[in-house]
Amino acid sequence: MTDGSGYEERGGAPGAGTGEPDGWDRLWTPHRMAYIKGENKPVGPRPEDGCPFCRAPGLGDPEGLVVHRGKSAYVVLNLYPYNSGHLLVCPYRHVSEYTALNEQETAEVATLTQAGIRALTAAYRPQAFNVGMNLGAAAGAGIAAHLHQHVVPRWGGDTNFMPVIGHTKVLPELLEQTRAALAGHWPSD
Repeated sequence: MTDGSGYEERGGAPGAGTGEPDGWDRLWTPHRMAYIKGENKPVGPRPEDGCPFCRAPGLGDPEGLVVHRGKSAYVVLNLYPYNSGHLLVCPYRHVSEYTALNEQETAEVATLTQAGIRALTAAYRPQAFNVGMNLGAAAGAGIAAHLHQHVVPRWGGDTNFMPVIGHTKVLPELLEQTRAALAGHWPSD
């Protein structure tokens, strides 16, 4: 007799053939291996060294996960988000220092950050936000050579046992779906 799960055909319990049975359920996230191996991470500080923030605006919006394009800055989804809807606001110009932004870039990064918060609020109704920049590798910037501002939506209880104990984040939708939802809720100029 089978239960319809297909486990009997593969030799029994979930996880059979994947190592020693230990009673733990597995959350398989093979797409995370790209992050772990550092794939698509720049090999140096110059734009031509593979900067993803220089590359994204040259792609189509869905392919580049671009949510909105401004004149001197744009908004893109974080490829490895802390939470669903995690936005990055980036100047087009490859610059690492906040003090190196010109007035137009500074103003547009601020304006796009506000618009991102409005779009996230309309699309997902978060209860709070983390907004900020990690300036330099020592400050935690994963890509220090190209300035970017994080806009992370937060909900009460969004840090549960998964990230605290399991070092795993559960995201309820694909990045392409998030990009489309936010682009559809982007405020009019």
